[in-house]
Amino acid sequence: MINKPAVDQLIARLSADGHQASRYELCVVVAKRARQIIEQNNGRELPNRMKPITVACNEIACGKVISAKD
Repeated sequence: MINKPAVDQLIARLSADGHQASRYELCVVVAKRARQIIEQNNGRELPNRMKPITVACNEIACGKVISAKD
């Protein structure tokens, strides 16, 4: 379970322009970004032994990752 950053905070960050993000959308965005992080590191361990999902959530909280409509 994610405690920091809070799930509600992450959902609020993904919500934009009158679009309210859902928990499902948050899960999809985090999973896609975590896969990208794993591929970029080529199986190497992340700094501070962080998990890819933690890094993805922190990136969303900082505003580095957004949800884009296809």
